Amino acid sequence: MFGMTEAQFSEIAVSVGTTGLMLFMLFIIWELARKSQAGKTGTKVLFLVLALGMSSFVAKTIIEFFMKA
Repeated sequence: MFGMTEAQFSEIAVSVGTTGLMLFMLFIIWELARKSQAGKTGTKVLFLVLALGMSSFVAKTIIEFFMKA
């Protein structure tokens, strides 16, 4: 498809899909903070704690990039 192998297409699709899911999760965290009237500090804590799990996926991608180089 478009001159790519199935493995290349799958890698790109997973990356794009996961990025979209992460952005949607950040929107959900923001909406949760807004509806619960968490304030500035509460919103920062929500983003720090709930978004911390997503950082492991980003770190994994960065580590894989540097390991290939």
